[in-house]
Amino acid sequence: MINYQQFVLDNGLQVLVHEDHSTKIAVVNILYKVGSRNEIKGKSGLAHYFEHLMFGSTKHIPVFDAALEKVGGSCNAFTNPDITNYYITLPAVNLETAFWLESDRMMNLSLTEKTIETQRKVVIEEFKQRYINQPYGDVFHHIRRLAYENHPYQWPTIGEHVEDIVNYKPIDVEEFYFTHYRPDNAVMVVAGDVTLENVKRLSEKWFAPIPSGQITKKPIPQELPQVSKKTKIVNAKVPTDALYKVYHMPGKLQEGYLEADLVTDIIGFGRSSILEQQLVKSGSIFASVGAYIMGSVDPGLLVFSGKMEKGQSAEDAEKALDEVIEAFKSGTIPEITLEKVKNQAEAMKTYESIQLLNRAMSLAYYAHLGDPNYYQKEYEIKTQIPESKILNWANEILKEENSSVVYYKKEN
Repeated sequence: MINYQQFVLDNGLQVLVHEDHSTKIAVVNILYKVGSRNEIKGKSGLAHYFEHLMFGSTKHIPVFDAALEKVGGSCNAFTNPDITNYYITLPAVNLETAFWLESDRMMNLSLTEKTIETQRKVVIEEFKQRYINQPYGDVFHHIRRLAYENHPYQWPTIGEHVEDIVNYKPIDVEEFYFTHYRPDNAVMVVAGDVTLENVKRLSEKWFAPIPSGQITKKPIPQELPQVSKKTKIVNAKVPTDALYKVYHMPGKLQEGYLEADLVTDIIGFGRSSILEQQLVKSGSIFASVGAYIMGSVDPGLLVFSGKMEKGQSAEDAEKALDEVIEAFKSGTIPEITLEKVKNQAEAMKTYESIQLLNRAMSLAYYAHLGDPNYYQKEYEIKTQIPESKILNWANEILKEENSSVVYYKKEN
């Protein structure tokens, strides 16, 4: 359990304080409850684009990073389909600098034409380099577009099309900022060599004057259950064929999510996994293969992916994969295997808790889900799930009619 205390400002900002006086460092982590799931078709990629904008200038700060570096701090951020997370690490004696910087970009971000155009060019170049010009780089554009018909999960966080980014208007940018970058849509965690009293004082000083959001958020379209298998062939200049087979699964807080997580842990995680042993070490079709879940708040995807040996086809690879999946669904899980994956979960949780920043991020993420203590509860629930429930959910999720398959084929 991560110890914390919390309070909420009048403007809705939720603040959690994790005191750890074994270090002289402090972390200020601000999670905004906005990701690509909050975008609309034709204007995709705005959440990720804003991650870039937030490191630009504000009304009072010409260069965000430069002001932080002067006090020995560092910062970074990430965007995913559900959240955008910003974090600062700095000497605890300079904690107020982080409050000043974060509050100013929450309130006074520079949205001039020059700033908008500069970051637009940066994001477009990132789109091209990482997703268009890389082998298999656009695969999740294809997968998401195939698997989802209504939900914004149908595009990656970078955006659905480069043209979406090209066509952002200043009004689109401003509306996104004033809708989502508000204190009542954020969770702030302050961790390290700090005190509750000082964090309260600094929060009131720097964040309390910021008004709550006044713009109503757009509703998120929900996905209907899939009733038949979907397939797509992509031909490209890649070294070998690749296979991506995904299944719809429950969302983060729904029944069946943790069981799906365990399914992929057992069948596809690590060198001793079922997939690795049967399809790579004992097979001739797959050069590599794995399984994982996307971890989405709303109903997401359970993913099987693999690269083929030269000359082997993605279609033959799917047949081999299906045989392993069917055998798993109708078989039993050895107690030693179940114990192993649960021990891995414990080891991962222990490893994550060592770093102060990881603890701050975990508190912010689970607070945004509704309960900071669920970080511990989730682990306890997961390690108590019996074999029967895992296999029941495997049979519920891993149905052919619930699958979407991309055959990523090497051009001849």
